[in-house]
Parts: sequence; C-alpha cells; structure tokens
Amino acid sequence: MFVLIGLAIVFASIIAGYTMHGGQLLILFQVSEFLIIGGAALGSLLIANPPDLLRRIVQGILGTLRGNRYTKAAYIELLQFLYEILQLAKREGLIALEQHVENPENSAIFSKYPTVMANHHAVAFFCDTMKVVLNGGIPPHDLEDLMELDLETIHHKEARAPTALITVADSLPGLGIVAAVLGVVITMGKVDQPPEVVGHSVAAALVGTFLGVLLSYGVVGPIGRNLENLVQAEHRYLNCIKATILAFVKGAPPVVAIEYGRRAIDPDFRPSFQETEEAVKRAR
Repeated sequence: MFVLIGLAIVFASIIAGYTMHGGQLLILFQVSEFLIIGGAALGSLLIANPPDLLRRIVQGILGTLRGNRYTKAAYIELLQFLYEILQLAKREGLIALEQHVENPENSAIFSKYPTVMANHHAVAFFCDTMKVVLNGGIPPHDLEDLMELDLETIHHKEARAPTALITVADSLPGLGIVAAVLGVVITMGKVDQPPEVVGHSVAAALVGTFLGVLLSYGVVGPIGRNLENLVQAEHRYLNCIKATILAFVKGAPPVVAIEYGRRAIDPDFRPSFQETEEAVKRAR
C-alpha cells in the first residue's frame, strides 16, 4: 500500500512542479524513449538472471505491494506455535514431534497457525532442524552452527532478487543516456529544418535522460530497497525460531525458550512480555 502511495507522490510532485514552470506534459510522453529504456532494461535483466530468479523478482515486487507481513501479530502467532509444539515435546517426549515435523501439512498443531504455515522457509527450517534433534547425538553448539548455515543459505538465495533489481536501477541512467544520444542523432538529421522542429526534437531526446534518472531513483531503486528490507525481515523471523530451538535444546523449559525467541525479534515488532504471556495462556 505504501509503495503505491509513494509512487503516486513521486509522480504527482514531478508533474506538479513541471507544470507550474509552464512545462507541457505531452512532450514527456515519448513512446520511443520508453521503448528504448524499458526494452533495454528488461533485456539486460533477462540476460543476467536465470528464469527461477526472474520469477522470484516478480513475486518480490508483488510482495512489496502487500507490505511487511512480519508484524507483531505474526510474531505472537509464531511464539504461540513454538510454545505449543515445544510443550508437547516436554510433556510427551521428543518422539511425539515426529508425526508433526514429518508431515506438517497434516499436523493438528501446524494447521492452527496459518501465518506460520504460509511461510515455507519457516516450516522447512523448523522441521528440518527438529528432525536433526530427534535423531539425537548433536551438541547444542553444533546445532547452532547447522542452523546458522541454513539461515545464511536461505538469506543468500532470497537476497539475489533485490540485488538484481537494484543492479537494473543502477543501469537505468546509462540507458537513459543511450536513448538521449539516439535522439540527438535524429536531431542532427533535422538541422536544416525550422528552429521549432529542431527544438522539439532536442526536447524529445532529453526526455530519455529524464526517464532513465526518474525510473532509477524514483521507482526501480526504491522498490529494490523495499524488497531488500522484506528479505531482512524474513531473516529476523527465522532467527527468532533459531533462538527458541537452541534455548530448548540447551535445556530451557518452553516458556523460557520462547523468551529467547522474543528477545531476538526486532524491537519495532516485538510483543511485550505481558502480550507473550497472554499468548502462551491461549496456547495452553
């Protein structure tokens, strides 16, 4: 939502300031300039990235329109889930978790928490880690290294999409110059025509530079940074799971283990101790 509002402010401010100085809007609508810059940017994106990454880029852009899904409510639900499933392990033994982590889609516990289930990275990370714990024989410090390796791999994979988008944003001013140079080439062929024709052609050529800079710093670049922030938010979400599991494996009771997880949450979205306590009571 805020992405759309921000884009509206960017374009509204530019158009308003341009028209206040007496600028003519029609001169800015140069289809050929859009085609040159947009086509070259899309082509370079296709050249540099494999199909699966292109798919994630599109999904990421759509995700920025939905905003950050890792809100306080999402974290409260996560802490409830972690408490309930760890409490089951404490009450009935780790073996009781086997049916849940082997088949989370049919788990009665997982199904109660739709936000957790909707995050395939979180489900896979939790289940894979708990399978290792169920097998036994791994000390806590080795388990921490294993989880950190998994988190680093996931983060590296997800960070490729915003990196690719930011790279395109960095190239857009240069592509705008390409469009402008081509416009100047066309203008040079009109030097024998009236000044108003030459002036119109020069203005059309300069629109290429304008569009390249605008799309880079006003549209594609900010969307790429927004996507980068969403990737960081998911990393912090998974880190909350890591802190909770590690505390439990070290011997902390479930209610203390989720406090470790709560402390790993970004302070802007971290539920208070009282909110967490109420969530635990509901999970009981």
